[in-house]
Amino acid sequence: NKILRKVFLAFMRIHILYHAKKEPFFGLWMIEELKSHGYEVSSGTIYPILHSMEEDGILVSEEKTVEGKVRKYYSLTEKGEGVLAEVKEKTNELSREII
Repeated sequence: NKILRKVFLAFMRIHILYHAKKEPFFGLWMIEELKSHGYEVSSGTIYPILHSMEEDGILVSEEKTVEGKVRKYYSLTEKGEGVLAEVKEKTNELSREII
């Protein structure tokens, strides 16, 4: 369903913001994390989302070599922290209203 997909893409972005604040992560880890919450997501979905969030200035990436593999790790920017704070507030309000 196209409508549900649009809603779930927004939820995925919230997950990304939350985890980026906790600690830097790489794309494959985020795919697995989202799958653990029931989201079906591929690299063809997650990487464009991460890149657009980086272009928007809410994520920043840094390449690191771990066990011989070069990975791009994403973390939250100051602007991203502000977005996350506002999202948390609105999510709490919505959750109280619909549940």
